[in-house]
Amino acid sequence: MLTILYRGPLASCDYDCAYCPFAKRRDTPEQLRADRAALERFAAWVAGQDFEIAILFTPWGEGLVRSWYRRALVELSWLPNVRRVAIQTNLSCRTGWLADASDRAALWVTYHPTQVPYDRFLDKIRSLTVRHSVGVVGDPAHLADARRLRADLPPETYLWVNAEEGRLYTDAEAADWAAVDPLFHHSRFPHASRGLPCRTGDSVVSVNGDGDVRRCHFIAEPLGNLYDGSYAPELRPRACPAASCDCHIGYVHLEPLGLYEVFGDGVLERVPAAWPQVSRAGR
Repeated sequence: MLTILYRGPLASCDYDCAYCPFAKRRDTPEQLRADRAALERFAAWVAGQDFEIAILFTPWGEGLVRSWYRRALVELSWLPNVRRVAIQTNLSCRTGWLADASDRAALWVTYHPTQVPYDRFLDKIRSLTVRHSVGVVGDPAHLADARRLRADLPPETYLWVNAEEGRLYTDAEAADWAAVDPLFHHSRFPHASRGLPCRTGDSVVSVNGDGDVRRCHFIAEPLGNLYDGSYAPELRPRACPAASCDCHIGYVHLEPLGLYEVFGDGVLERVPAAWPQVSRAGR
């Protein structure tokens, strides 16, 4: 199976989060048309393959407010060669369309307390009919919101916490976040990664809107292009060339961390395999 992290040119978002460089950014109509064409080309490529594929959409902006991302998620979820198709989203879109997706569609949802009324967000999560995880950025100002959300979510819904970029947590602060997310220790510190075996560049790749293939979003060296097939001969086991990896969509693929065993079939949507048993064991 080949896992693809797809990120097209979309870079606009309807939220205004202080920690995000894409807050309230607007794409021009031309940029949106280019993003739509790129996504449709990618979806057509996936449909034409005869091997198993898993897909995580990781847009810089918010994809699900755009009809072409909603349509792609539904259509790809029904393809026989697609094991999972997931997307990172703030879930500001309507959710009724998810009823048309198969059980191979999934959502990686981020809660932004300053951007959406709490009850509205919680109602949307409770209405979801597809696999999903929910998470927050570990901003100390949002700890009370995260605790409230954990208490109100169904026990079977995993609530993850991403360490805030550049923040050094004291042990006491880390313990507060670990009480919300027992797997927070994986996010707390960047992982030293240089020389470690990693699935990226072998069974996992990143793809941009032009079809350029790289081993992951964080390594600039290209492996080839998806659409001319030049990437395929370059797939092989590789060690990570970067000094460290501090993003979940990167370090989850570092083999020594053993996170494929933790997440199992939920790697892309960030749902632990044994949840909620992990929760009970971690507290």
